[in-house]
Amino acid sequence: MVLFEQARSVYDDQPNAHKKFMEKLDACIRNHDKEIEKMCNFHHQGFVDAITELLKVRTDAEKLKVIIQTEDIIRCRIQQRNITMVVEKLQLCLPVLEMYSKLKEQMSAKRYYSALKTMEQLENVYFPRVSQYRFCQLMIENLPKLREDIKEISMSDLKDFLESIRKHSDKIGETAMKQAQQQKIFSVTLQKQNNVKFGKNMYINHDRNPEERNETVSKHALEEEDENEEEILTVQDLVDFSPVYRCLHIYSVLGDVETFENYYRKQRKKQARLVLQPQSSMHETVDGYRRYFTQIVGFFVVEDHILHVTQGLVTRAYTDELWNMALSKIIAVLRAHSSYCTDPDLVLELKNLIVIFADTLQGYGFPVNRLFDLLFEIRDQYNETLLKKWAGIFRDIFEEDNYSPIPITNEEEYKIVISKFPFQDPDLEKLVQIIINTTHLEQACKYLEDFITNITNISQETVHTTRLYGLSTFKDARHAAEGEIYTKLNHKIDEFVQLADYDWTMAEPDGRASGYLMDLINFLRSIFQVFTHLPGKVAQTACMSACQHLSLSLMQMLLDSELKQISMGAVQQFNLDVIQCELFASSEPVPGFQGDTLQLAFIDLRQLLDLFMVWDWSTYLADYGQPASKYLRVNPNTALTLLEKMKDTSKKNNIFAQFRKNDRDKQKLIETVVKQLRSLVNGMSQHT
Repeated sequence: MVLFEQARSVYDDQPNAHKKFMEKLDACIRNHDKEIEKMCNFHHQGFVDAITELLKVRTDAEKLKVIIQTEDIIRCRIQQRNITMVVEKLQLCLPVLEMYSKLKEQMSAKRYYSALKTMEQLENVYFPRVSQYRFCQLMIENLPKLREDIKEISMSDLKDFLESIRKHSDKIGETAMKQAQQQKIFSVTLQKQNNVKFGKNMYINHDRNPEERNETVSKHALEEEDENEEEILTVQDLVDFSPVYRCLHIYSVLGDVETFENYYRKQRKKQARLVLQPQSSMHETVDGYRRYFTQIVGFFVVEDHILHVTQGLVTRAYTDELWNMALSKIIAVLRAHSSYCTDPDLVLELKNLIVIFADTLQGYGFPVNRLFDLLFEIRDQYNETLLKKWAGIFRDIFEEDNYSPIPITNEEEYKIVISKFPFQDPDLEKLVQIIINTTHLEQACKYLEDFITNITNISQETVHTTRLYGLSTFKDARHAAEGEIYTKLNHKIDEFVQLADYDWTMAEPDGRASGYLMDLINFLRSIFQVFTHLPGKVAQTACMSACQHLSLSLMQMLLDSELKQISMGAVQQFNLDVIQCELFASSEPVPGFQGDTLQLAFIDLRQLLDLFMVWDWSTYLADYGQPASKYLRVNPNTALTLLEKMKDTSKKNNIFAQFRKNDRDKQKLIETVVKQLRSLVNGMSQHT
């Protein structure tokens, strides 16, 4: 209150008020300091205690701060561990998600086989790592649906493929038949080139040597083949087989190959029945038959392709069963429809189509012997229709003919008419007549000598008896005529043999002897009928000489160095010709032979052919050199030469022989026999 008053006096501007105020203020301060000191003295111990407590609190606070920092560190470590764990889990899950995303992309891109492989990786590798997560369970549950989708899509592609090959069967078949036909033409051209010395080509273009002619023929054939190859597509060019490969792989991965195989085979059998069902008007035109054949060939070409490029989808047993069923149906259809044919030209064209059809399928490994048997029936039908056709033509000719004689004004016209009868040889007939005449003249000489002796009264026992020098002249003339007969006959045989035109690479024989050989045998029969007027020994010698020369010519034909390859079918065809030669020899064309004497002329050929037909190499090699050997007349060098030709044929014709066990075994056997024959030949050379 005092300070308040003093302060008021200062503001009131009283004298010395400020000084008094300061004094009062100092006195007040001193009083308050005393009171404070008293109070402090009273609370000093409490203050000390408080400071002590504060120091203690400071220590506890520092401890608390350390504890708080430790908890933060622990919390951070826990967070770091959680983050690490999350990263690890993400690293584990991300590949699964990436693979599943890849699966979706493959499905969208229609890469189903790759998608199935991706599914396998997911199930076997990735899903087990994250199986505890819910998203993984959802993925696992979705995979079976994806597999079913793939199966349905691939099956749809297969159905489209089956429809495609059904539509393209005739085109595929047409292509395959063209290729087979051109291959046959090419083989025949090369065969004619190899057999040029036995055929008519020996008499053409004498101004060029055989090597030039061979080169020209071969070049022309190769040029034709190159041109045809450029024009003709292959079966892979016509049909895309990828759907069936893809579907097969997909079902293999899914473990359901059997279902796929059964479906494919069932559908193909249905298509086979449709293909084998001909149109009702097929017999009316050759195009109807051609379309029927091309569809069948196309079907089986596809099956053969599937057989060789897939494993197990179709088997050889399945294709054989399908082919046997089809073959029976084909033969029945052809028999039924060909019976309606009344045009021989159409029957002939049908025959040619059957040959091309059979050759094509035989080239793909299907047996066609029954088709060749059918050709005999077609031949008989052709003969019947041709006979009916020409019977009508002849009937018209006979009705219009006035039966006037054939006018011949000169010898040249006469020769033209006579040349139409080939089984005559005037030179041989003249020689026969010379021998007959000289024989009679020789026999008449004795009677002439007796007549001269009688009219001269000189005994035949005296040195002055008459002897005719003409006797030896007639003998010389007869012997010369006999030798000329043998030479002429052999020359005539050579002319027939030069007409031989064997297909040395044929797969199977024709079933009948060659035409040139039958003509030769007919010629020999007619000639030997003329020889019945000759002395028995002369006729027998001529017959034996002819048979031996024919046997030698046939053997030379087999062993000719220009002939590089011979198939077993050609050997069988050659055997049919030799059988005709043996039948001719056994028919006793000239009387007087004892037993099988004349047949022995062909014994070398017979034993050689038997060895190759029976394939009896073990017996030949075991009994070689023994007098009682079954193949005593077979020279090892001859057998080796022929076997080398057959070995070359087997190598060139059987492109896939290395994949077939039977062919591999046969090749090994041939090589073994060749080595043993070479040893025998070398042994003979050293011994000589």
